[in-house]
Amino acid sequence: MRRLEIDVRPTEYAIVRLDVRDPVPTDLFAEAAGELVSVTRTGAEISLICPSALAPETGTAEHGWRLLSVRGPLEFTLTGIIAAIASELAAAGVALFSLSTYDTDHVLVREVDRERAVRTLEESGHEVHTG
Repeated sequence: MRRLEIDVRPTEYAIVRLDVRDPVPTDLFAEAAGELVSVTRTGAEISLICPSALAPETGTAEHGWRLLSVRGPLEFTLTGIIAAIASELAAAGVALFSLSTYDTDHVLVREVDRERAVRTLEESGHEVHTG
């Protein structure tokens, strides 16, 4: 696996499950001001990732996540990026939630695991930026 550059974002994130019949809170895109917001809808649920401070009151929310973003853009021909990060963190006992965008890959780790995740990724040869 090639060496990755990974940015640890300072904002606390929430992962929220909404009922599939709930309206998508589109005002989050304006309120998040440059932070990652992701909405995924299936036939059974709506999953929302957003800064914790902006998480809707409805639904089930898991707060206390930190976002780690691989610096991109990444070519679509690259393989194994999420697999490598996931296996490195799994070996260290760090659970993650992953997502990909057009430009890059992201993982969320619990705040309590952030330091261990950073140390693990650095020891695996990646350059991690926490500033």
